[in-house]
Amino acid sequence: MEAGELVPDCLVNEIVKSRLADQDSQRGFILDGYPRTIGQAEFLDRLAVETGMQPLAIGIMVDDEVLVERLSKRWNCPQCRRIYNNGPGLAGKQGRCGECGAVLTQRDDDRPEVVRERLQVYHQTTQPLVDFYRRRGQFVEVDGAGDVDQVFKAVVGIVNGEE
Repeated sequence: MEAGELVPDCLVNEIVKSRLADQDSQRGFILDGYPRTIGQAEFLDRLAVETGMQPLAIGIMVDDEVLVERLSKRWNCPQCRRIYNNGPGLAGKQGRCGECGAVLTQRDDDRPEVVRERLQVYHQTTQPLVDFYRRRGQFVEVDGAGDVDQVFKAVVGIVNGEE
């Protein structure tokens, strides 16, 4: 991980398997960022058969340029960890945190050119997973262009079987 490489599937799979065996996962769970590879999806599929769970992948779909705009406006407080989504001029007084007064910073990977590069990699690695779950009838899209409350309500509706 420190070298910027992905953790091997076998290790990630075992961590997920162990966590899903915990009592609080028995009624259901949400995995964010897993699976990331077809191998991980196939492992989760086998685990689903063993445990009787029914996986459902939810894709929150947002236009790339909307994501670039959103992420490039994200600023962080290095002290209290508060996140601002309107840029430093609007986030606090003169680029300072409204909670603790620290000077706001921006992650290098939130710069527009880096976000576009990240999105390109994301699309290349994610599309096979989307196809994997679509073929099984286990993929649902949510329009992520709305505000946070709208997207949350849509996801909760899907998880609760209302959509």
